Amino acid sequence: MWLLYARAPAPDALYWPGRRWLAAVDAVAWPLAWVIVFSHAPKPVGLVGPFVVAIAFLCALGRLHRALFANHRYRFTTWRWGRVAAPLTFIGLVIRLMLTA
Repeated sequence: MWLLYARAPAPDALYWPGRRWLAAVDAVAWPLAWVIVFSHAPKPVGLVGPFVVAIAFLCALGRLHRALFANHRYRFTTWRWGRVAAPLTFIGLVIRLMLTA
């Protein structure tokens, strides 16, 4: 048996000058990063490489449309993952400093 529940939609994001263009850069940068990672794979990826490029292109188009034309619904991916990566990076630097001291 499946239990389904609906979450309340997220509130609209606040608008500030430059948000639309910064969102457009963020929308294109992450799929481009996927393509760069797969293009520098140490071993041949076969059909997976072109598939990742195609999916990344489609994701970039959807994200770019949302960033430019429905900006109040766009959420920054860099901000979302940066809040996770920054503390982990800080912890790693502290550990490195403790081991070298």
